[in-house]
Amino acid sequence: MVVSMALLRQSPSFELLFHCPVQRTRFLSPAGLSGLRNRFPSCRWLSLTSPASSSYRRLNSFTSRCSITNTDVCHEFVTTTDDEDLPSPPEDHPIPIVHLDNTNIAVTESLSLLTECTYVDTVLTALPVLSEEEQTALAATPAHPEGLYVLYASCLVGNLVEQLWNFAWPSAIAMLHPSLLPVAVMGFVTKLAIIICGPVVGKFMDHSPRVPTYISLNVVQAAAQVLSAGMIIHAYTVPSTLGSSILLQPWFFALILSGAIDTLCGIASGVAIERDWVVLLAGINRPIALAQANAVLNRIDLLCEIAGTMLFGILLSKYDPVTCLKFAATLMMGSLPAMTALIWLTNKFSSGVLDRPKCSQSSCASEGPRSETDSIFDLGMEAIKLGWKEYIQQPVLPASLAYVLLCFNIVLTPGSLMTAFLTQRCVNPSVIGGFSGLCAVMGVAATFLSANLVKRFGILKAGAVGLFFQASLLGVAVAVYWSSSLSQKSPLFFFLSMIVLSRLGHMSYGVVGAQILQTGIPSSKANLIGATEISVASLAESLMLGVAIAANDASHFGFLAVLSLLSVVAASLIFCRLLRNPTDEQRRLFSFDPLAN
Repeated sequence: MVVSMALLRQSPSFELLFHCPVQRTRFLSPAGLSGLRNRFPSCRWLSLTSPASSSYRRLNSFTSRCSITNTDVCHEFVTTTDDEDLPSPPEDHPIPIVHLDNTNIAVTESLSLLTECTYVDTVLTALPVLSEEEQTALAATPAHPEGLYVLYASCLVGNLVEQLWNFAWPSAIAMLHPSLLPVAVMGFVTKLAIIICGPVVGKFMDHSPRVPTYISLNVVQAAAQVLSAGMIIHAYTVPSTLGSSILLQPWFFALILSGAIDTLCGIASGVAIERDWVVLLAGINRPIALAQANAVLNRIDLLCEIAGTMLFGILLSKYDPVTCLKFAATLMMGSLPAMTALIWLTNKFSSGVLDRPKCSQSSCASEGPRSETDSIFDLGMEAIKLGWKEYIQQPVLPASLAYVLLCFNIVLTPGSLMTAFLTQRCVNPSVIGGFSGLCAVMGVAATFLSANLVKRFGILKAGAVGLFFQASLLGVAVAVYWSSSLSQKSPLFFFLSMIVLSRLGHMSYGVVGAQILQTGIPSSKANLIGATEISVASLAESLMLGVAIAANDASHFGFLAVLSLLSVVAASLIFCRLLRNPTDEQRRLFSFDPLAN
């Protein structure tokens, strides 16, 4: 902005700054000011509506030593060009007078003002742009690498204990009772608890501070696991526990309750880490770093599953079940202080990023006022309705539905139904164990592959690649099952090899799909929507298990295999909707993905 100024005679720094003689009169004429401006073409004269710049802020510092009077200047005489002359202001618009309170303005400060003005001109004419290699390096660099590494250590400790216990309690109960009924009942009650209480727990997590809530969940989960171990030890020490009435024993009711609490706490903490914490630590706008972090978390989970199973299996082969359960309980209590310390260090090394609020005032206010007379049942029903509503309205619903449909595939996986089918086919137990082990290896390999897929194809196309790869290989496996007899070794091994290779696509989409959901779901709703998604997935698994119970004969395995294949194909087709017909919100969310469209 060009403003005519009157300078006092006691200002020698002005001549030194502009290297031109200044006539020491009360006013500078417009023509003289125009000539002064033309001496410095590198300095742009910004209009009144120009955005703030560094020179503008520097002028604010300069004018803090001055007082301006008669600032009623007409806007008609503001110009941004360097060619046309400034018109003379009319007489009814006085020129502002600058009164210098301190005449000893440093020359270095004036030179700095000139330098910054030149810098503004450089920024306005040529903005620096990162090269493609620099952008890729930035996208692969976590926002808080130290905190992320400490989080990995915490997940390693917690997952090892959890996976060991997930193998320990069904093994101990199976040795206590010859029937699969107690384990099946506990599994059914656990799924039911997830379906009903998942949204409630998710809403609680979204409205609670991250670090204290996570530590509290670890304490409650450890207490539930120790209580479960105590109940099973009590069952071993009780003198005559009738097998037919084991479901009616008081200790079994306590075991079911503690097992449900253990599962809910584990799901809540897992959703918090996967959907919220890792996004803050890796950076939501750093897709490669986020993909690598998701891959590491899945790698840790798979390795802990293998290590925990092997550890308790070795202990169970050398010691009695009571001794093994006591060791597991001791390990649970001993790991709790270590996990608490690691979580505290995670927040400290990430500069307190985990202390950021999750629920803004607008989003919290949109939920409506709370009544003190509302019962727990009413609050729970409200949370369930809100969870389903937010789940349906999430911007990346196709990706979530694809994950849910993959949960219908309970046959063409290394699960209990496949193990039972192979056992009834008189397959060597070493082959069954090798099949499960190779599937786990493929899962670990997929965690290394997923980050490269994101880097090469982009987030969305990487998810599509994983889904189509899995669907195509499972299609070949089903075709082999219907076209040949699995009683022969060659068709059987080819059938199993297709399932093993399909796990590569399954786990790749697991990692990439998690990143899609992390990007599309706001942090204020991450736990609520994540827990509701797990509830929907548990419902899908329960429905498919009901179909398997109805068609429990081994001759119906082909029918179940076709249903599993159709669910994977449907997941691939639904995910294509996210690629071919993205909404405006989806385009905005994945605008950083160069290959998303």
